[in-house]
Amino acid sequence: MDKPQIILHVQKPVNYTLFDAKWIPCSAKFIALGNYARGTGALQIFEVSHGDVKMVKEAEKSKSFKCGTFGASSLQNRQFATGDFTGKLQIWDLETLDLPVYSAQGHKEIINCIDGVGGLGIGEGAPELVTGSRDGIVKVWDPRQKNDPVATMEPGEGETKRDCWTVAFGDAYTAQDRCVAAGYDNGDIKLFDLRSMSLRWETNVKNGVCCLEFDRKDIKMNKLAATTLESKFHVYDMRTQHPTKGFASLTEKAHKSTVWLARHLPQNRDVFMTLGGNGSLHLWKYSYPSARSKKDSDGVESGVAGSVDLLQNVTLSTQPVSSFDWSPDKLGLSVCTAFDQTIRVIITTKLNTL
Repeated sequence: MDKPQIILHVQKPVNYTLFDAKWIPCSAKFIALGNYARGTGALQIFEVSHGDVKMVKEAEKSKSFKCGTFGASSLQNRQFATGDFTGKLQIWDLETLDLPVYSAQGHKEIINCIDGVGGLGIGEGAPELVTGSRDGIVKVWDPRQKNDPVATMEPGEGETKRDCWTVAFGDAYTAQDRCVAAGYDNGDIKLFDLRSMSLRWETNVKNGVCCLEFDRKDIKMNKLAATTLESKFHVYDMRTQHPTKGFASLTEKAHKSTVWLARHLPQNRDVFMTLGGNGSLHLWKYSYPSARSKKDSDGVESGVAGSVDLLQNVTLSTQPVSSFDWSPDKLGLSVCTAFDQTIRVIITTKLNTL
């Protein structure tokens, strides 16, 4: 019993398809997003108290929600940014959900993914959002600037547009430095440097990239987890970039199905959870090699990948897990949603001993 245990604390069935859930910072509340069968958007706020989950607020909107983030919000305002099925980017004040405080027609098609940085005291520099869409375009937004993105990354003339499934901010360790990683349905992973406005690195992992996440957004790039179809995930060591080989990485098979997500523990960047298409959760710990870089025969530095150990696994649902979010405030507390229209609050024990 020395190992961490993954315990289902409480589950709550809902009457809509769940796509995302996020903890509201500095609270015991979380927000769930999705779409009703009638094609409208569901936004509900729940509170965890006394071993139960109670809905405290809800709003139904004309368009279905796909994704959301608090990443660009201040801790005082706690405003929630969402991407919807029609390509709209909106920011909501949770006290008054009647109208968004910010709205922009971000993309021509569904916004698949969203991430934020520069808010919540995480990451240096301006608050920014990044969205990725089926239209193949990745856009960076400053919520203080209406309508127009501050950066747009799209395929060049003659290149085919690939469905962008995941975006993630990283490297935000100074007010100027910042990068965005984007993953696509054909297995492409692209790393855009927002300081030099250039493509810094790209690779292909042969299977659609479902999720990308840096272990921390607000430090010099350290590790990047990439999960894919065909039950594989990759962890890249982002400290050393070789001019031709790029970043060192490890590949692990897991879940015997699509690995939908990877989520790093906010209190320990070397512990992360992967979520599977078979409704399973796998808890991993990354171990660094004795030396993180080595010189090749030409004297050029290249990275060395570490290893991962499976600490615990549990199957909670028969359907794919659509979202997972660790509580930033309470170690081991998390919320996850699955396509069985159920929200689950989960407690993972013994994380402080790892």
